[in-house]
Amino acid sequence: MEILVAFLLIQLPHMACKDQILNCMVKDPHPPLHDYQQPGDFFIGGIVSQSIIVTNLIPFTEVPPQTLHEELLYFTAKGTYQATMLLIFTPWKHLPNYKCDIQDNLIAVIGGLDPLTSLHMATVLDIYKIPQVIYSPAPVMNDKTPGLSFYQMAPQEAIQYAGILSLLLHFKWLWIGILTSNDEYGDRFVQTVFPLFSQSGICFAFIERSHKQTIVTEINNMFTQGAKIHDKIIESKANTVVAYAESLAVVFLRWLSYLSEQQHVTNKEKGIVWILTAQMELTSITYQRTWSIDIIHGALSFSIHSKDPSGFQHYVENRKPLNAKGDGFILDFWQHAFGCIFANRVTERLDGDFCTGEEKLESLPGPFFETKMIGHSYSIYNAVYAVAYALQTMFSSRLPYRAMGAEGGQKLRNLQFWQSHHFLRRVSFNNSAGDQVSFDQNGELVAGFDIFNWIFSSNQSFHRVKVGQVDPQGLLGNVFSINESAITWHSWFNQAKPHSVCSESCRPGFSKKVKEGDPFCCYDCIPCPEGKISVQHDMNDCSKCSDVSYPSKNQDSCVPRLASFLSFKEPLGVALALFALFSSLITALVLAAFLKHHSTPIVKANNRGLTYTLLVSLLLCFLCSLLFIGQPQKVTCLLRQTAFGIIFSVAVSCVLAKTTTVVLAFMATRPGSSMRNWVGKSLANSIVLSCSFIQAGICFVWLVTSPPFPDVDIHSVREELILECNEGSLTFFYCVLGYMGFLAIISFSVAFLARKLPDSFNEAKFITFSMLVFCSVWLSFIPSYLSSKGKYMVAVEIFSILASSAGLLACIFAPKFYIIVLRPELNNREQIIRRKA
Repeated sequence: MEILVAFLLIQLPHMACKDQILNCMVKDPHPPLHDYQQPGDFFIGGIVSQSIIVTNLIPFTEVPPQTLHEELLYFTAKGTYQATMLLIFTPWKHLPNYKCDIQDNLIAVIGGLDPLTSLHMATVLDIYKIPQVIYSPAPVMNDKTPGLSFYQMAPQEAIQYAGILSLLLHFKWLWIGILTSNDEYGDRFVQTVFPLFSQSGICFAFIERSHKQTIVTEINNMFTQGAKIHDKIIESKANTVVAYAESLAVVFLRWLSYLSEQQHVTNKEKGIVWILTAQMELTSITYQRTWSIDIIHGALSFSIHSKDPSGFQHYVENRKPLNAKGDGFILDFWQHAFGCIFANRVTERLDGDFCTGEEKLESLPGPFFETKMIGHSYSIYNAVYAVAYALQTMFSSRLPYRAMGAEGGQKLRNLQFWQSHHFLRRVSFNNSAGDQVSFDQNGELVAGFDIFNWIFSSNQSFHRVKVGQVDPQGLLGNVFSINESAITWHSWFNQAKPHSVCSESCRPGFSKKVKEGDPFCCYDCIPCPEGKISVQHDMNDCSKCSDVSYPSKNQDSCVPRLASFLSFKEPLGVALALFALFSSLITALVLAAFLKHHSTPIVKANNRGLTYTLLVSLLLCFLCSLLFIGQPQKVTCLLRQTAFGIIFSVAVSCVLAKTTTVVLAFMATRPGSSMRNWVGKSLANSIVLSCSFIQAGICFVWLVTSPPFPDVDIHSVREELILECNEGSLTFFYCVLGYMGFLAIISFSVAFLARKLPDSFNEAKFITFSMLVFCSVWLSFIPSYLSSKGKYMVAVEIFSILASSAGLLACIFAPKFYIIVLRPELNNREQIIRRKA
């Protein structure tokens, strides 16, 4: 069995009909100039767009002139319909619905290059249920027969859209332009990618549609519109433009460098990163062969994944007009490509060189001709093999016809078009290049896209460098990949990665403020407010740090807070602890001296019991200050304020009792005084116990109702976590301090009244001064405490405790200790009486 392929090339110049046959023949409305066919059992038809058609506007005021060869510019629906019907019916004879004495078992049709051509083909092919294998994006065809989907040799458009989005996000190109064709397919592209890109933070500087003209007289309009598009691209801050159009749109792009409506724009240099979709291929018209290609240098082009089949490049390079039998198109191509003319085609005076037919295709400029297989060619190659494999599978499944005799062959030739659909849907094979070819449930090729970097040199050489790919079946979900180091950027960027943003990126420490009336990609950068940070670029808002951290100086990160408390390891804590221990030692020495000399007159005269109680209280006060140093714990928080309050109240109560006792003793010496009954140890003990009991009661209620507890202060000091004891109730805290102050004021008042009593038995002067020191210390404590933060608040309280305790110790006991230790000769009754005299 022999399977042959028939290709008709549409929209080419008119040729005269070779003959007229049969009475049913109608006038041929310009048949295609080139076709390729050989006799065989079955045909795979193809419609390939190869030429350019320009036509004049027909005003219908006179008889339209015959179409001229040089007027050919764009693909027309008329030519597509005609070529499609020629494939189905009688080639070269315009006889719709007839196969005048020619049998061609058409299995499937391949084409076309753009969606609109595919749509025009499908309009005819769908009537006869003929499979159509396309290599363009699927056209919109709402009324297509159910079950007869296109067999698309291009991957899903959604994969390409996702790849473009990934590419833009990878390079952070968030301010882009869109250039599309002015048709429903350009509209479909914009409608699809606009929400998709916007959701990912990409904005559009402009969306332009290139107008497709099919009439010579309207070309000026096309150039005018092109000039406007060029000026908008140049003036825009967007350095990246996504182009979605048909293959020939590259011809339009090369025009842009020469178009401008504004004089000042023509001299403005700007590099552009063109992102070209897979439908667009490098195409040049003959007169563009010497044009500058700088505008598309460095472009990133999506392309249907392709490989060179074995021997393909060798085949192309050895393709010559003289050995291409039946290929009339190659003669036209050869003449245009090499700027020569074949001798047998000379019709008038020669203006140029003769073609030898031995010119080297590889010597042509890269933008004009490529010897490697590109995406479109690879799709056609795979399409032919897909149909062939489907046909082979279909024949293999029909066992009665395997004999291939005359009768069996006739039955095979009588197979219907629609019978191959079932097998095409399930085709799967590995081509000669090693790629697997198969369709998904929607009839779309299961494949991805390659990303190429277009590189042009000054000598017109052209290189496609593969820099990435979009593989929907990538391992570990790696659908998109890009090799940034392999990309050659436009020279305007000095080989630095281009930027394409409406506003410069906001650094960490700043947030975006959208400009009113502008897209969200256009914004101002404002510093984060006090207490907030932004850790990434282009943050929409600033955020607060957690409680255990604080904003850095530049407000671009959160710095962990250090735990802060008055420690025994830091200098301040060590100094206070040493002072407390030293004062405790001095107090202990004084107590020991008083105990040792307890029978001496000076000790007896100062009420030994109260003296010992006062000294022990002062000793405990000094030691109590150590509870305030170190990391706050539950026990220390419960004890330090209450213990200090009770102990210090005992000390002040002892001072008050001593003063009261002295005053009452002198009052009792007056004749007839009733105060004698009050003088004695019982009064002093009552004063100490009652005053101390009241403070103990206040502390008890405090501990029961709202006890102190370990806490963390996150507000007082920005850089620190202050570990502290929360007093639970500030009311009780100030009640404790207030009560001590109350006792001190009473003691001061009583001592002040008794300051003029005889010195031998009178401590009132010393007590007055000690209470003055005590009150001064604690009055200054309140503002100092309230104005301090963190561990310094604790240090202020410790200092107040130590200072007031030391004041009492020094003022009351220093003179007596001096006499007891250093001047013992003064510590006798005679000396005391002598001093009185």
